Amino acid sequence: MKRALPVLAAIATVVAVPGLHAEEIASVNTNFRFTGSDRVTVEAYDDPGVTGVTCYVSRARTGGVKGTLGIAEDPSEASIACRQVGPIKIDAPLKQKADIFSASMSFIFKTLHVVRVVDAKRNTLVYLTYSDRIATGSAKNSVTAVPMPAGTTIPVK
Repeated sequence: MKRALPVLAAIATVVAVPGLHAEEIASVNTNFRFTGSDRVTVEAYDDPGVTGVTCYVSRARTGGVKGTLGIAEDPSEASIACRQVGPIKIDAPLKQKADIFSASMSFIFKTLHVVRVVDAKRNTLVYLTYSDRIATGSAKNSVTAVPMPAGTTIPVK
């Protein structure tokens, strides 16, 4: 039973991620396989707490039989670019740091995160993407920032 607890915790983490869903914008094949090619995808995520900001994340996706079945482990690398895509509206005060999106990168143990950080001094939203592995972690990350338009102040909890 003690060995099952970390596995159950990992499953709970993957299932209980924030409710953002990726919209795949495009993908390119990188490694041909008869059973399904590896590819790099570009996905769009609208920030749930900030209307008018969208984050674009590119990441590698493993193909083949395992990729098709959803049991392949995707590489840890990801890149992020967040931009103002419309008028910015913040309905409620934001946490100084919030995990706004998570997605599984393997059957259980690896997760991609997008974290929003409020830089109140510079009135800027900073977005960080990184992947973690429950057992070892990962230092692979990417960062981008969206400065607020003049007259818009970020309310912080």
